[in-house]
Amino acid sequence: MNYKKALAALITISITGMNFLPLPAMAKDQKDKVLKSQVSQYQIDYINMPWWESFGDENLNRYIAKAIENNHDLKVATLRVEQYRQLEKLQLAAELPTVSGGFAPTGVKLPGSTSTSGTWAFPILVRYEADIFLKNRDKTRSAKKDWEKSKIEERAAYISIAAAVGTTYFNIIKADKLIELQKEIISDRKQIYDLMTERNKVGLTSTADVVRANKSYVSATADLADLEKSRTTLLNALAVLIGESPATSSSLKRTAYNDTYLVKVPASISSEIIDQRPDYLAAEKTVEKAGIDVRVAKKEFLPKIDLIGMMAFGSSALSTAFNWGNVFGVLSAGIMADLFTGGRKVANLKLKKNQYEQILHNYYQTNLIAIQEVNDALVSLKQDDKKYKTNLDVYMLEQKDFGYSTNKYDEGMISYLDLLQKKENLLTLNKLVVSNKLDCNIDYIGLYKATGAQM
Repeated sequence: MNYKKALAALITISITGMNFLPLPAMAKDQKDKVLKSQVSQYQIDYINMPWWESFGDENLNRYIAKAIENNHDLKVATLRVEQYRQLEKLQLAAELPTVSGGFAPTGVKLPGSTSTSGTWAFPILVRYEADIFLKNRDKTRSAKKDWEKSKIEERAAYISIAAAVGTTYFNIIKADKLIELQKEIISDRKQIYDLMTERNKVGLTSTADVVRANKSYVSATADLADLEKSRTTLLNALAVLIGESPATSSSLKRTAYNDTYLVKVPASISSEIIDQRPDYLAAEKTVEKAGIDVRVAKKEFLPKIDLIGMMAFGSSALSTAFNWGNVFGVLSAGIMADLFTGGRKVANLKLKKNQYEQILHNYYQTNLIAIQEVNDALVSLKQDDKKYKTNLDVYMLEQKDFGYSTNKYDEGMISYLDLLQKKENLLTLNKLVVSNKLDCNIDYIGLYKATGAQM
């Protein structure tokens, strides 16, 4: 009856399938590790922290650090890296043999027999696809390119968030100073309107002039409301970037305008910096992956070689099941090739080649855009710096003129109304200088981002 036991064991194996090993449950501490993202040194290096420290602003440094630690978009980017790492491991598993085993008690009644026999079987099955053409190896290389690309995209996310924090921060400082100057302008225009009203009462000023003065005063008040609205929006945005509730945004500290750092404009940017931009590096990885995918599509036409090994302990008595005399095994190898697939493999190869061509053109376009963005950022910084210095000279001249006007007023040569109008001109120029100076800081951050934090 040994052949009956062997037959029963083989039938049992075919029925029970290959996988007899339960999947291990994820422990609670492993789940917590996945859910909690900690900032590593390489993530801090992404943003080139010494460059940010060159501004000499502790508030800015603190907000950059908070964003790195708390920003949820960055946590997602880091988790995505781990996701692609596990996908690579899944593909790597396809290169290795699979081993499964289990327990399969079986009862058998053969035709023409009135007796029933039972077998206690403990099968072990090994399967392996011989990767002599390295098709599975190429699939793993393709998956690894996705993982490498995800790390580059993580770096891009950190640079982008840091740049957003810096830009928002300096825009808030700009809004603070502009609001301060706008309040002075409102105060002056209120005085001008009051003086015009008094002069109109004694016939020294027309009613039309009074209406224009009132209109100017109301317009300045509306401008103040817009500035305050913009500042509130910016504060809320900064709070979200650093992972805090917008409800607490009004308490965010910032440096006063007069203490802000005046950037140094670089004369030129090395073309080698382009090669270190995250989008350029990510595009390279995409091209490399596409090339591997084309190679895999070609290898799909090759035959598949499977090796199957099976061993089982089988006995009609459980007590003797594990005796070596009751062991039987099978080793099999098979070469299989698809004879007809309806053109699926041909279409897949053409598709992969088409995708490769698209990705290659996107890579070339990314290179051109990178050069454009760096050039645009540098030109913008240089022009705004030039504009700042020009308007600063004009402002200094206006200050001198206002000093002369003040002397004339003290000597009774001009009216207080004339002095107020001169002061408003000075305040308006001061607003322009403030905007130009902080625009340079913002342009500098734009250049930092365009160069991939390689400043």
